[in-house]
Amino acid sequence: MATIKCQAKQEILQWIESERHNLIKFLRELVAIPSDNPPGDCYAIAEHICKRLHDFQFEDVALLEVDPEEVREKGMVRVANVVAKTIFGDGQGPEIVLNAHGDVVAPGLGWTYDPYSGQIVDGKLYGRGAAVSKSDIASYTFAVMALRQVTEKLSGKASLAFNFDEETGGEIGPKWMIEKGYIQPDMAFSAGFTYSIVNSHNGCLHLEIRIKGKSAHAAAPYTGHDAIEAMTGVLQALYDYRRTLDQKRSSVPGIESPTLVVGLISGGINTNVVPDQCTIRIDRRLIPEEDGEQVEMEIRELVEQVVKRYEGIRAEFERILLAKSFKPTPIESPFIQTLMANWKEIMDGEPEIHGIPLYTDARHFAEAGVPVVLFGAGPRTLLEANGHRADEHVRIEDLVKATKIVALTLYDLLRTDK
Repeated sequence: MATIKCQAKQEILQWIESERHNLIKFLRELVAIPSDNPPGDCYAIAEHICKRLHDFQFEDVALLEVDPEEVREKGMVRVANVVAKTIFGDGQGPEIVLNAHGDVVAPGLGWTYDPYSGQIVDGKLYGRGAAVSKSDIASYTFAVMALRQVTEKLSGKASLAFNFDEETGGEIGPKWMIEKGYIQPDMAFSAGFTYSIVNSHNGCLHLEIRIKGKSAHAAAPYTGHDAIEAMTGVLQALYDYRRTLDQKRSSVPGIESPTLVVGLISGGINTNVVPDQCTIRIDRRLIPEEDGEQVEMEIRELVEQVVKRYEGIRAEFERILLAKSFKPTPIESPFIQTLMANWKEIMDGEPEIHGIPLYTDARHFAEAGVPVVLFGAGPRTLLEANGHRADEHVRIEDLVKATKIVALTLYDLLRTDK
C-alpha cells in the first residue's frame, strides 16, 4: 500500500474511517430486510434505502416505482428503483453511476447464523446479501458521501442507482433506468469484489424446448407418438453438442469455454399413457466472442434435425432469457487505469483484471455503450463469500477498503485540476 500524499485524499480516507461504525450499521439494516427474489416483493428495502439516503442528506433522491404490469411480466410482485444524484461544482464533468442490487436469492438451509441478523463474528458480517450485493449499496453510498469533504475540487455527478431485479435479469432495473433517462452515465461501477477488477463477463441463453407428440393408451402404444422417446434423442444430441464446446476458447482472462446445462425436464400424463409432451429448459452460457442470436439458431436447427427422425413429433421453442455478453472494457481506458492506481494506494500488489463466467447487470451499461467495471466489497471469489449459499458474509475490512478505493477513484475522475 502506497503512502498517500494528496491532502484531499487523506481527508476522504479519514472521513471514511470516522464513519466506519455507520457504514457497518447501514449494511446491517439492509441485511435485516428480507428481499428474496423470487417472490420478488422488494419494495420495503427500496423504501428504506430511500429514507436513509434522505437521512444521509442526499438532496436529489427518487423512489421510482415500476409499472405493475411490467413487474408481473418479470415474475415479481412489486419493484421500485432508487436513484440519488450528487452534483459537484458546475456539474459539467462526467456522470459516474454506481449501481448495485438489493434483491437476493432465498437463504435456504444450513446457516450457522440468522441470515437476517447481520451478525459480526471474527471480523465477518454474516447474512443473505452481505456480499451480493447489499454491501455494495452501503459502500457506494458512503464513498459518495466521503466526497463532500472535498466538493470544491470536483465537477460532475455521482449517481447512486440501486435496483431490485438482478436475480430476474435487471431489465426493469438498470436497463429501465438507462432507457428512461433517469441515469445518463459516462461510466459506471457495478457490484463486484475488492481483490480484482472485472472488465468482462459471459452472456446467457435460457431456452425452453417442447417436444409434442400424440397420446395413446399404453396397451396400444403404436397408436400414439411418444414425446419422451423423441426428447431422449434430443437430449443425446444436446449432450453430444455440449462436448464440442470445450473446443471454443475465449481470449478474455478468467473466461474459458461456453457451457450448456439442461436444468429442467417435465413430461407425460400418467404411467399408462403414451406421453404427448415433454419439455426441457437449457442454460447456455455465451463467451464474449459469441453472438447469442446465432447460438440460439444453432440449437434450434440441431433439435429440428433430431425431431425429423420421429414420426408425428414436432418441436416448439420459447426464449426465456437472452443476456448478452459484456465485452471487455479496455484495460488502458482512463477509468480502469484510475481505479488500478487507487487500488494500489489501499491494497498490496497489483489488482488482477479479468472476466467472469457469470452474467450480471453490468451488461446493461455495456450494451448502452458505457464503460463499466465490476468492483465493490467482497473477497477474491464468490465461493469464498458463500454467495448464494449458507453463511454468506463480507469481511468488514473488505467493506471499508472497497469504500476507500471507490471514493478515491471518484475523486480522481471528477477532480477539476487534472
